[in-house]
Amino acid sequence: MFASALYLSFCCQELGGYVLEISTVAGLVLGVVAIVVGMFLKGASLAALINPAAFLIIFAGTAASLLNAFSMVQVKKFPILLKKLFQKQALMAKSELLLLLVDMSQRARREGLLALEPLLEEIKDPFLKSGLTMTIDGLDPELVADVLALDVHLMEERHRNGALLFSQAGMYAPTLGVLGAVIGLIAALGNLNDIEKLGHSIAAAFVATLLGIFTGYVLWHPFANKLKMMSKEEVEIKKMMLEGILSIQSGENPATVEAKLRVFIPASERDIAVKEVAPGVQEEPSVGTS
Repeated sequence: MFASALYLSFCCQELGGYVLEISTVAGLVLGVVAIVVGMFLKGASLAALINPAAFLIIFAGTAASLLNAFSMVQVKKFPILLKKLFQKQALMAKSELLLLLVDMSQRARREGLLALEPLLEEIKDPFLKSGLTMTIDGLDPELVADVLALDVHLMEERHRNGALLFSQAGMYAPTLGVLGAVIGLIAALGNLNDIEKLGHSIAAAFVATLLGIFTGYVLWHPFANKLKMMSKEEVEIKKMMLEGILSIQSGENPATVEAKLRVFIPASERDIAVKEVAPGVQEEPSVGTS
C-alpha cells in the first residue's frame, strides 16, 4: 500500500545518515558572535577571554556539581544528550503517520488483523511495531493500552531526567562564575601597589562570571528547554500511534480512525492531511479479527 511504502522510505532516509539540527548550531554560533562583537563594541579586550583558570573553574566546577547531584549512570548520559541536541529528530511526520494508520485500518476491516502481519517487517519504530504485534496476537485491548501507556510514561521520565541534567548545570554555572570572580579578586588584591597590574587582574577576575552566565543562560538552560520540546514532540507521536493502534484493534471504520487521529495534527496542516486521506477512506464491512 502507498502509506506503508511511504513509511518505509521515510525510515530509510532518516536512518541512512546524520541529519544536523541547524537551530542548535545557529544558536551556538550567534551566541558566541554576540559576546565577541559586544565586547569589541564596548572596547573590552578580547585577549581577556584567554583565561585558563576561568574556563577550569566554570567547566570543571560545573562537572563536579553534576557529579555531586546525579549518579554516575545519569552523568554518563550527558554527552549522548548533547549529541542529540545537534541531531535532528528522526520522527515520522504526523500527516504520514495518519496515512499509514488509516491504510492499516482499511486493510484490517477488509481482511482481518492478521493481514497486518506482513507490514510489521516494514515498520522500524519499536513502539508502533510492538503495539501492532500485541494487537495481531490478540491480546486484550486494555492490556495493550496499559503496556503502551506505561511505555510512554517511562519514556517521559527518562527524558525529564535528561533535561534536568542541563537545567541543573544552568543553575550551577552562573554561581560558579561568581566564585571565580571572588577568587580573581583575591588574587587582584595582592597587586595593590601596581595600579596597571591591578586593573588587568580585576578584568580577568570577571571573565569567570562572564563564562558562567554565558554557559548557564545561552547553553545549559536553553539546551534543557530544547530537550523538553523534543520529548514533547515524540510523546505526541507515540500517543497518536497508541490511539491508532487501539482504534484498529477495536475494528473502527477508517473514517472514524481518521477523525480521531487528525486532531493530533496542527490546524494549519490538518486540511492538507485530510485531503490526502479522504480519497481512500470509506466504510468497509468488518470481518473477524481473530
